[in-house]
Amino acid sequence: MKRSKAPTTRRAEIQQLYQSYSAGMTSLPASALLKFLHKEQMELTADEDTAESLIDRYEIEETARENRSMTFEGFLRYMESKVCCVFNQAHTSVYQDMDQPLTSYFISSSHNTYLTGDQLIGKSHLDAYVWALRKGCRCLEIDTWDGPDMEPIVYHGYTLTTKILFKDVITTVAQHAFEVSPYPVILSLENHCSQQQQEVMAQYLVSILGDMLLTAPLDHLAGGELPSPNDLKCKILIKNKKKKPRIKTEQATEESADEGEEDYDDLEDEEDDEDHQTKTKFWSPRKAGPKKEEKKVVIAEALSDLVIYTRSVKFIGFSHSRDHQSHFENTSMAEKKARKLASGSGLNFVQHNQRFLTRIYPAGSRMSSSNYNPQEFWNVGSQLVALNFQSLGLPMDLNDGRFQDNGGCGYVLKPAVLLPSDRSFDPICSRHRLKPTHLLLKVISGSNLPVSRSNKGLDPFVRVEIHGIPSDSRKKNTQTVKNNSLSPHWDSDMNFIISVPELCLIRFCVRDQTGLLSSEFVGQYTLPFTSMMKGEPQGSTRCRISSHNTVEPSLNFPNHPQCQHNRRLLLLLLFDIENNIFCLYNTSVCCKRMHFLSQLPFFSTSRLPLGASPVSRRMQPGSSFPLHLCLVFLKTALDICLAHTNTHQLPAPQ
Repeated sequence: MKRSKAPTTRRAEIQQLYQSYSAGMTSLPASALLKFLHKEQMELTADEDTAESLIDRYEIEETARENRSMTFEGFLRYMESKVCCVFNQAHTSVYQDMDQPLTSYFISSSHNTYLTGDQLIGKSHLDAYVWALRKGCRCLEIDTWDGPDMEPIVYHGYTLTTKILFKDVITTVAQHAFEVSPYPVILSLENHCSQQQQEVMAQYLVSILGDMLLTAPLDHLAGGELPSPNDLKCKILIKNKKKKPRIKTEQATEESADEGEEDYDDLEDEEDDEDHQTKTKFWSPRKAGPKKEEKKVVIAEALSDLVIYTRSVKFIGFSHSRDHQSHFENTSMAEKKARKLASGSGLNFVQHNQRFLTRIYPAGSRMSSSNYNPQEFWNVGSQLVALNFQSLGLPMDLNDGRFQDNGGCGYVLKPAVLLPSDRSFDPICSRHRLKPTHLLLKVISGSNLPVSRSNKGLDPFVRVEIHGIPSDSRKKNTQTVKNNSLSPHWDSDMNFIISVPELCLIRFCVRDQTGLLSSEFVGQYTLPFTSMMKGEPQGSTRCRISSHNTVEPSLNFPNHPQCQHNRRLLLLLLFDIENNIFCLYNTSVCCKRMHFLSQLPFFSTSRLPLGASPVSRRMQPGSSFPLHLCLVFLKTALDICLAHTNTHQLPAPQ
């Protein structure tokens, strides 16, 4: 059988699909659209009402709407909308059970949140906290040191990183903590302050955070479990060392003296030691020796009292934690130690994380603020896998992919294999279930890929990566398309066998083939396996490699049918332009749209680019002008329309 010629553009590709269901008719009837939804989109619950609602939402032409059918333009708009995104739109809102203990969630966490650059001479800035919170981060780190005039400061100690005030950090957190998520924020303090300045810290926390600060245990909770995200909505928790209560009997004098050691903040000894060695090697030509004995930080009573459910203790071993650690105590460990435990005692690590919170942080040797792969620690159920949010790359791509799930709220319920049950789970074990999951992907095409600064044409290919337990992790590439960034067509099938899909992330990475064995990053999109939709073009990797903020204008059209029709048409046109769909228009469609815009009362041709006004007056449906000029008109039209309306953040038509 002779293979049909591949479509040359994204528009042609969608048009070919449209024609296969319209059966030669000028528009797509609701019944044919329903057949498309069932067969291609795998929406088996869709009915005629579903099809007609799509026509109402995406169709512009009044005649087609009245006939309950969809023109190609409406179909194109539907296919390029978020409804057809590979990411399940039901997962863009909180949909998971938020009444489980905190230990049952992956929690978006940041390391040295204040830094905007490297760990040695980077700049500390309040915007770094704003950026992290707006990305849904729920665990922020604050390194505190004694500052002048009894003002605690925040910076990376013993380095040339710049300093910011602790009170300014807390004020910033108070302003932005719950902008994108109502669920609890954990402030992880690395405390190096004297008792006097810790008292100042405690005063700032109480006075600035006010009712947001959790200052006492919740009454209704049963013992032995941490509260849930719902229990702690709009609350800020302090993670720090806490004083143990003193034993007042004479017989316990010696025991109390031993317990007094708990009043010292030495929980980050591993991190401090590693940082010390690295910083000494960097700053001194002499070989770094052991860290000198330094005065330990005594925990102030006022700060200790603010630690409720997140008391930090030193990790000694799994058996020690099982016998001695309380449910409200958590441990921190560097990536090297955590990696050794995960590879050698994966089963014990999973069971430990079913009972207690564990924070993982980057090695002190990562002075460039690079990151480790977080997946290896999610595999054992670690909740607080802290990354340097300022560093782009694979680790942050995976983090963004993981936490776009569940509405981007910063809390993602761990899969059942990591939660307490009768069955044990070891991620290193290669066989976990009798019936593995088969994932079949078809990477069809791309459109409008970003070009290099040199404007050299791309030779793009797509790499599909599976990130999960070791036996599931693998990658496959499509063939390379030569010199085509506008509309590369791959039409490549890929088959993966996955044993624990609940833990997997799927990463689509577009790369430019620069040599026989070399390639450069172009763009990527990552999402959880459990959030991936079936169908066309979902299974064809319909995903964006860049994000856009979409605004919908609030237009003041008079309330009669024609004006309301104009309002709706303009909104859809702005949606087309803002979402790059206009790049798929042909000149005839451009002219029809520009003719419509020129009739609007606030549209002024004097605002068009030089030389465009005479042409715009002759723009009638059916006119033909160079496509690049039409696109200039449409881009300018967007600016004009937005300039004459009050805009506010609203979702785009879906």
